[in-house]
Amino acid sequence: MSDHQAAYPTITMCELLGVSSSGYYAWIKRRPSQRAETDTMLIAEIRVAHEASRGTYGAPRIHAELAAKGLRVGRKRIARLMLQAGLAGVSRRRFVTTTVRDGGRQAPDLVERNFTAEAPDRLWVADITYIPTWAGFLYLAVVLDAYSRRIVGWSMATTLAKQLVLDALNMALATRRPRQVIHHSDQGSQYTSIEFGRRCRDAGVRPSMGSVGDAYDNAMCESFFATLECELLARSRFKTQAEARHAIFEFVEGFYNLRRRHSSIGYLSPVDYERRHPATRSIPTHTSLPSCSRPSRTSPSGGPKKGPSLTAAVRDGRTIVRAGTEEWLRPEPNQRMSRNGTPVCRQIR
Repeated sequence: MSDHQAAYPTITMCELLGVSSSGYYAWIKRRPSQRAETDTMLIAEIRVAHEASRGTYGAPRIHAELAAKGLRVGRKRIARLMLQAGLAGVSRRRFVTTTVRDGGRQAPDLVERNFTAEAPDRLWVADITYIPTWAGFLYLAVVLDAYSRRIVGWSMATTLAKQLVLDALNMALATRRPRQVIHHSDQGSQYTSIEFGRRCRDAGVRPSMGSVGDAYDNAMCESFFATLECELLARSRFKTQAEARHAIFEFVEGFYNLRRRHSSIGYLSPVDYERRHPATRSIPTHTSLPSCSRPSRTSPSGGPKKGPSLTAAVRDGRTIVRAGTEEWLRPEPNQRMSRNGTPVCRQIR
């Protein structure tokens, strides 16, 4: 009625709608109810949590986020307010397989779809996916700890060569230093290669492989890829492979491991889950990698090339991670944040 007062008399609209004009004027002067005021405050908190999640959280994770702030509110009420505010989580898109067999040597299935672990570094799951860019596909290999859902190793490359999975495994071995961990994957040619089997034997890793053409045999890693696709890839378009590399690094190290809440571990992030569990007290949250050091590149004039120092990064407590031929400064929990709420990560060139 307030929106149409310029076109129609108030009394006429009241008669048409079957309300009294005195009641209408009393309603205008009345203060909002306490519940309406609370809803307004909750919508503001929901917007903050939704933006901090890159616009990916639905009602369950928003509920966990508000509970962590000490706000006690029902999940159904959050769902109603999100619908009222036009906010929604993201949904997953269809599965795409990239497994290619070459008749190499397969390992036995030591997992048999039981993706549970009583402690860190008992079971790792690994797989490869692709990232489309305007310049062609970029391939990503990851190693995920089944205990905390944390990505402990990753690597990116422009081809599906076996070095892609070797780099991801080497990163996981350098950061976690496991003993007799099970490494479970599919039967892709990269994992059945002689070089990969030799690396597992030298490091004391027990290789395990699921059956052919069955995504459920590696469901936990497929679940991570589905999360990556619906929360990053389906909402982004990458012009260059360098742009995709940086976005994936920020997602994995700046959001997924550090801050993303997982329903399977009590709506905690992988890092928080490892911190709170007694079995992980001996595992550092951020481990510096001495294997990342390499001779510094020089400019054509012979002087050192400008950029962050690897030695200074280790001395200052920042973590250096290496995937393939690239070195990155892993973000710290209190690091400067970017506009979308993720820590600012830099590639060492």
